[in-house]
Amino acid sequence: MCHRAVKFVLRHDRSGRAFRFAPLQGETFAARIPAERRAGLPDSIVLLTDDGALLERSNAFLHILRRLGGAWAVLASVLGVIPRGLRDFLYDFVARVRYRVFGRQDDVCPIVPKELRARFDP
Repeated sequence: MCHRAVKFVLRHDRSGRAFRFAPLQGETFAARIPAERRAGLPDSIVLLTDDGALLERSNAFLHILRRLGGAWAVLASVLGVIPRGLRDFLYDFVARVRYRVFGRQDDVCPIVPKELRARFDP
């Protein structure tokens, strides 16, 4: 599902400048987030905002939708009225059942096309 989420953002980020991607185990993430903070993070979507805030799970998802703009920002506003605890519960539920619902993808880490490589950090 992570791969699909990245593909979704790449497809809908028309400017190509709203997001950069780095693996949680990569050197970029390690350099920007202190070890004690990394230790407490879930194995899930984590987003570092321009102002330095670290968002996780449903908060990160809503931030992405807002940054994409248009109808996605409207959807983020609607979903944002749901209390965070419930949003995170639903997020975690989908994460647990994702393979049963969406199937398992063999190309989890495909080769990134040359024109998109600049948006990925090590």
